[in-house]
Amino acid sequence: MAWSTRRLADLAGTTVKTVRHYHAIGLLEEPARAGNGYKQYGTPHLVRLLQIGRLRELGMPLSSIAELDETGEAFTRTLRALDSQLAASIDHQQQLRIAIAELLRHRADPDVPAGFADLADDLTPADRAMVMISARIYDEQGHQDMRAIVAHHREADDAFDELASDATADEIRAVAARLAPVLRTIHEQYPHTRTPPLDISRRTSMEDLAQAVTDLYNPAQVEVLRQAYRRAREDPTDSARVAESQEISRTDARASAGRIAPTSP
Repeated sequence: MAWSTRRLADLAGTTVKTVRHYHAIGLLEEPARAGNGYKQYGTPHLVRLLQIGRLRELGMPLSSIAELDETGEAFTRTLRALDSQLAASIDHQQQLRIAIAELLRHRADPDVPAGFADLADDLTPADRAMVMISARIYDEQGHQDMRAIVAHHREADDAFDELASDATADEIRAVAARLAPVLRTIHEQYPHTRTPPLDISRRTSMEDLAQAVTDLYNPAQVEVLRQAYRRAREDPTDSARVAESQEISRTDARASAGRIAPTSP
């Protein structure tokens, strides 16, 4: 007994279009034809279709199915590769579920950066934006440092956040003076903030981050960051050394609110 293409597709739980596609790419042999020109499929075709369907269920791409040899070695290699891919996918999905649970637990808003849900209430919208952008250029170590800074160094937050764009030079210097010791402590605890650990695979650069700083913070705040960073780099026991140090990182790590903000010193 021979089956038509439609009947074969029904038996295999697939479609006529799929059967024809498998013919086109060489996965399924063409059957003999009857005198009227209609294809006549047999049990070997059905078994092959069911086999392909099973392999597809396992996640095997058609290209890999086509390369399988009769010894089974290619099949074993492909299954091991699929297993590794599935393990990575499961791990990724588990991490996503943890992140989602964190956001739900803290009733976080959409602009909360990944890993910062429990700290979101202490960040201004500008801070949140800076953390999200910074995460695009820092490697894993830099991201961990940034979160630790947000969590533990907020001593000058209020003064910085409340600084008006038209603040006087004296007001700017006063806030910078309060922020500088915080930055100095951060530089000591997190050396990476002096020369940020960049992820070279990312297209975002320090120049892009610097642009974001000027867009997100008002001019007075940007000037505070610049002055505070310079003060933090000074040796409090020998201010004359400041003139000798020409290599100043472009990163103004504002740890008081967890902001790592690059500016030109």
